[in-house]
Amino acid sequence: MRIIDSCAACLYDKQEKKCKDPAYLQEIRALLDNRHPEDTSPYMVYQFALAYERRFGKSAYYGPIKKRYNDLVLSMEKELEQRILKADDPLASALACARIGNYIDFGAMNEVDNAVFLQLFENASLSSADQAAYTAFLDACRKARTFLLITDNCGEIVLDKLFLRQLKARFPQLQIQALVRGAEVLNDATPEDAHYTGLDQEAQILSNGKPLAGTIYTLLPEDAKASIDGADVILAKGQGNYESLSQQGGGLPPKHMFYAFLCKCNLFTDRFHVPPLTGIFVEEDLH
Repeated sequence: MRIIDSCAACLYDKQEKKCKDPAYLQEIRALLDNRHPEDTSPYMVYQFALAYERRFGKSAYYGPIKKRYNDLVLSMEKELEQRILKADDPLASALACARIGNYIDFGAMNEVDNAVFLQLFENASLSSADQAAYTAFLDACRKARTFLLITDNCGEIVLDKLFLRQLKARFPQLQIQALVRGAEVLNDATPEDAHYTGLDQEAQILSNGKPLAGTIYTLLPEDAKASIDGADVILAKGQGNYESLSQQGGGLPPKHMFYAFLCKCNLFTDRFHVPPLTGIFVEEDLH
């Protein structure tokens, strides 16, 4: 998903709020002005982080925030799972809940409001707009042997765990893997978070190898590339993964992909013609 001018301006503004150093901001401006057409927002943010680290050391550490939201959603796990199991379609209910977890995003959101997050569960269901993609998803899983979940944020991955549990119950033949971030970046999930939340009990955990809040195929380690290449069904969570993978971004070979996220900025609400925090579930098949 290419970076339009308004998105580039937003990326710059966020860096300006983070650091007022003129030399640093000049470097950020140069990176944006000289970006390649195929560069995506997650890739540019990764380049910004490298530039910041060269000048000032590591960026803010989100460890306590990650633990807070992992713990919050873990405390909700039993109640949510009971709600999922009582639904007419537990897999659809689990997918809707996992998508709500995408709200916990300290990259796209100026503020993460716990009250708003909890309120979203009052309508934890797929919409009529989701049904075509969901039907295609079920059909693909029915025929599949291998499934890859590309994860996003902490807290969210607890809900991903409940989703994968229902996926295995519906399609027990699936061999499931989950791709997480390779190192600390914002509040995104890493292998340590996958272990802490129990996601590793539902899927084999792989790393994207870098502190990168998206999935850039050409930058992935070989085992992650092999997982993408060999997956019969791929579900990518979050705006960052959509931005970096949709339309075969980041050097991704042609794949049949599904995406689930909440629209949390104007770029996405305008693209999908929906209000803020609308859940999206879409299919993209560019074979």
